[in-house]
Amino acid sequence: MNRARTNDRLSRTRTGNSGSGRSGNRTGAAAANRSGAQRRPKGYGNRQAAAPGEFALPATITPALSAVESFADLAMPARLLAALGHEGVTVPFPIQAATLPNSLAGRDVLGRGRTGSGKTLAFGLALLARTEGRRAEPRQPLALVLVPTRELAQQVTDALTPYARSVGLRLATVVGGMSIGRQAGALRAGVEVVVATPGRLKDLIDRGACRLDDVGITVLDEADQMTDMGFMPHVTALLDQVRPEGQRLLFSATLDRNVDLLVRRYLTDPVVHSVDPSAGAVTTMEHHVLHVHDADKHRTTTEIAARDSRVIMFLDTKHAVDRLTEHLLNSGVRAAALHGGKSQPQRTRTLTQFKSGHVTVLVATNVAARGIHVDNLDLVVNVDPPSDPKDYLHRGGRTARAGESGSVVTLVTPDQRRGMSRLMASAGITPQITRVRSGEAELSRITGAQAPSGVPVVITAPAVERPRRAASSSSRGGRSRTGQARPTGEAARRRAQRQSAFDPAA
Repeated sequence: MNRARTNDRLSRTRTGNSGSGRSGNRTGAAAANRSGAQRRPKGYGNRQAAAPGEFALPATITPALSAVESFADLAMPARLLAALGHEGVTVPFPIQAATLPNSLAGRDVLGRGRTGSGKTLAFGLALLARTEGRRAEPRQPLALVLVPTRELAQQVTDALTPYARSVGLRLATVVGGMSIGRQAGALRAGVEVVVATPGRLKDLIDRGACRLDDVGITVLDEADQMTDMGFMPHVTALLDQVRPEGQRLLFSATLDRNVDLLVRRYLTDPVVHSVDPSAGAVTTMEHHVLHVHDADKHRTTTEIAARDSRVIMFLDTKHAVDRLTEHLLNSGVRAAALHGGKSQPQRTRTLTQFKSGHVTVLVATNVAARGIHVDNLDLVVNVDPPSDPKDYLHRGGRTARAGESGSVVTLVTPDQRRGMSRLMASAGITPQITRVRSGEAELSRITGAQAPSGVPVVITAPAVERPRRAASSSSRGGRSRTGQARPTGEAARRRAQRQSAFDPAA
């Protein structure tokens, strides 16, 4: 497409589709700032007070638009409003009510809200509304959402798909662990919105399957985790490729000083919306620290897992997750493992089984601490206490989502008590502390714990998910539909056994 025509189209969109009073291109200092210069936007030195461990938030220069009480008060396409009603979304959450008027008007937004507070629709509705009516050229998406994990990418995609469909926008998910050829094909065909993890998107750009110079709206979701995971070089390299005058929306449950670089370099006069510094201590969530004896911790964990309702249990390592999962299955508990050693199809299947209730206990590493939403999940258990306050808040954020109630329980042995006290203080949380033993009524009262059946269980994969026999084709090079090598002979027989009975080590 002719570059002049592309620029003109973007300018019209920024002033036309959104009903914005914001003019087309931001130039001068803002453009220099986008390109990586260290000069700060005017007024950047005015800062709000910083919470412990966080950077001082920039003060807004231009007054923010007031929050709304209803989605109908927003300048959104009628089809998008109808889709909200069809999905049963009637009243905006506070972070949506505060940020959407400004993001729809084209303002940059820096939003901090606890996990489960509605951040996905807060940025997603603005992104879709401001992209509505446009058609992307092949390889050149118009909007980008960057997230740190595959699970979060899938959750964002699932949340936005019905709304994107309502306004005729195509959406692609770009993550590792899946067929890169299929993702490249989708981008080459043309999509308006890309939801991506930084590493895989960089790989696709390097392959020539994608360009970002038409991207006018960029979202960073959970930016602090991207910096914690070492993605900062990828993130800045990608942000340097999008339109320099484009809109930036940065949302996260926590904002630490590592994110300051992104705010200084890529956000211009952002509207700031922030909740309490703990970003996780909410009235619908109870926090319990259970003091247990080392010798009794395993039995206590097993009894909690045997409760009647679903639970997520967090441990530190993949090996520990697999061992506990195997033990729980042998004890009669319908458990499944989730960690970074699993393939993406395995991880997706496990989450589907957990959400459907086919599996009642999800045993996981921190890979499940963000990006997983499960309705009516009322308990999260830290079998291994987290080492960082942010990890605690994000693990706990799997429960008490969207106004629901829930409890976070942390099992603490005598040598862990002092460290846990410091962590909770840093997180801004005052937990209820109880000494418990397995089999006691107090443990059951807090967690719903009960004795397991002791009858080993086998988690069978749904028939629709069992691998199909593919016709032999030399052109496919022995590859499955997911791009993974197809096992043959003895390897195929072992794989079939694992598929027929869910093996946590598979």
